[in-house]
Amino acid sequence: MATLICGSLAYDNIMTFQGRFREHILPEQVHILNVSFLVPTMRREFGGCAGNIAYALNLLGGDARIMATLGEVDGQLYLDRFKSLGLSTEHVRVVPEAYTAQAMITTDLDNNQIAAFHPGAMMQSHLNHADRAQDIKLAIVAPDGYDGMVQHTEKLAAAGVPFIFDPGQGLPLFSGEALRRAIELATYVAVNDYEASLVSNKTGWSLEEIAQRVQALIVTRGEHGSRIHHGGQCEEIPVVHASKIVDPTGCGDAFRGGLLYGIENGLDWATTGRLASLMGSLKIEQSGPQTYAPSRDEIDRRFKEAYGYSL
Repeated sequence: MATLICGSLAYDNIMTFQGRFREHILPEQVHILNVSFLVPTMRREFGGCAGNIAYALNLLGGDARIMATLGEVDGQLYLDRFKSLGLSTEHVRVVPEAYTAQAMITTDLDNNQIAAFHPGAMMQSHLNHADRAQDIKLAIVAPDGYDGMVQHTEKLAAAGVPFIFDPGQGLPLFSGEALRRAIELATYVAVNDYEASLVSNKTGWSLEEIAQRVQALIVTRGEHGSRIHHGGQCEEIPVVHASKIVDPTGCGDAFRGGLLYGIENGLDWATTGRLASLMGSLKIEQSGPQTYAPSRDEIDRRFKEAYGYSL
């Protein structure tokens, strides 16, 4: 049985400006802003929540089935990558005459960023139908086009497939009413601590009230670990200290790959949370959301080193 991963696929174009934006943007002239930055270094990373989560689950040996959209103009590169990784593209739709979603991110020497995001094919995610996927044991609805996210929650619930609702960057698109509906349909909810506050404010529900409506509420807290609220209890999950901190991009998605593996394999919440934490730590040691590549044996070894027992 497989896990269906509904979410975005994107290219992250990351550039570095060897200067400081503040030296070129004059506050008194922002009404006529017209600046250009020379960026001598650039890299393109495979990204998007669905791609990142599937990558992490695949590392663990899970059967990840991606449901997402790519643009016909530039999507072949991502399709070739999935083939090289052994990931199914059965539910990846290629949208004619469209570009794949992509971010253009420029960072200066002070780590300030100027970013632009083109949603492209992502806006057609509602053309996919989650209830048509076969042999699915578990699913996640991660950030994607708004209509697609709403439709996936409805379809998965109607099909009786347990799923994680992970609104993430899509949260601003949801009204309080829409969030309440998605939470009531979901089996699990996963958010970071800032998103948890935003969801609480929008729905009018406390975290305890949200947790009562799902089997588990998972709240990640960065370097402070995470908390898993389930069955009236709160499981405190410690962070796994990375050997080096290089790039946090995609750490939350790596964490979710660990969550899905733990749920799918019936691991208890303490172990599931610890595995998810380890996956986030392994990711932060590398630049880019899909460049870390530990073997399963290495993951098992690092888990035992961190927690003193085996998976």
